[in-house]
Amino acid sequence: MTTENIFSIPRRSQVARQFKQHGGLVAAVLPIHYPRALLRAFNILPMEVWGPPQVDVSYGAAHVQPYVCSIVRNALSFILTGGLDVADLIMIPHACDSLQGLGSILLDFLPPKQPAIPIYVPRNDRKEGEIFFAEELQLLYARLEEITQKSPSDEVLVESIRREEIADELLARLHKQRGSLQLTDYDFYLNIRAREYLPAEDFIELAQSILVGPFDGQQDGIPIILSGIVPEPMGLLKTISQFGGRVAADDLACCGRRLYPPGSNQDPFLRMAESILGVSPDWCRGSPIQDRLDHLQRMIDSTGAQGAIFYNVKFCEPELFDLPDLRRGLGEIGIPTTTIEIDISDPISSQAMTRIEAFFEMIQ
Repeated sequence: MTTENIFSIPRRSQVARQFKQHGGLVAAVLPIHYPRALLRAFNILPMEVWGPPQVDVSYGAAHVQPYVCSIVRNALSFILTGGLDVADLIMIPHACDSLQGLGSILLDFLPPKQPAIPIYVPRNDRKEGEIFFAEELQLLYARLEEITQKSPSDEVLVESIRREEIADELLARLHKQRGSLQLTDYDFYLNIRAREYLPAEDFIELAQSILVGPFDGQQDGIPIILSGIVPEPMGLLKTISQFGGRVAADDLACCGRRLYPPGSNQDPFLRMAESILGVSPDWCRGSPIQDRLDHLQRMIDSTGAQGAIFYNVKFCEPELFDLPDLRRGLGEIGIPTTTIEIDISDPISSQAMTRIEAFFEMIQ
């Protein structure tokens, strides 16, 4: 596959403009888990906000504590400077305390032009959590009904769910076959992260164009696992390649932790809940650390990864809480690890590059 495919991916602003020109609405969605299918049933296109990196952070910094992560700070700055004016609503999943705080700010203190809608993901994987989440999705349906004056039928919901399930299945295939694709790590993530904002039908077309090949067999480079929230700045991936590594699999909140399996329930709300809660373990859903460690070990076993890089957004407390036990557990099975903390507004520092270089020299 050539890089022509990479450069054909449209910009977020272009996608939003075209979708609205055809009568749709746009939802700006904060991390991490949310019901894409439900939004699309209302003809609302979700466009995810992971920061963004390039924004005047002073606007957000005036309203949040200095120890709040840069994803929340930058998102608030982006909202306050009009960066999300294209959006017709803003959705804030309660993934962590910082995002819940952002939701409170937007609901009670600095209301944006658009409706701000919180959504709560249960903190367990038991059946009770699935039922709770299905009810939460029904409440979200009622709120979207108020905003749009539309009432999608169960048939429309199921059609939307199936379309998203096809896109998610192709996304999972891309992750599984990444080692044989003719894509650098950088280009691979440019493609799969288009899932953050492309309509499902467009992402399906993009994924299918990649999966038709040709394949070159196993790629060169020392295979590693990349864990964390988001690979920003994206220059990280070029740095890994520069020092002889390649990302064999990831446990990133924006990517590998969101490979949603298809639901099976006949009720569309339970089916969406089942799918979203069926992903790999993460702290956002209160998963035990041992479950996360077991998941990392399975990825290592299946890919032959020789190390793991924990690439964390500075002040992301949920990641930091799990980190010591995850590193200790991997160390006990002979997998070396390193940790890098970043602010998504900053470029890759010389210190971080030196640490990555030393890490690959250690495991060669």
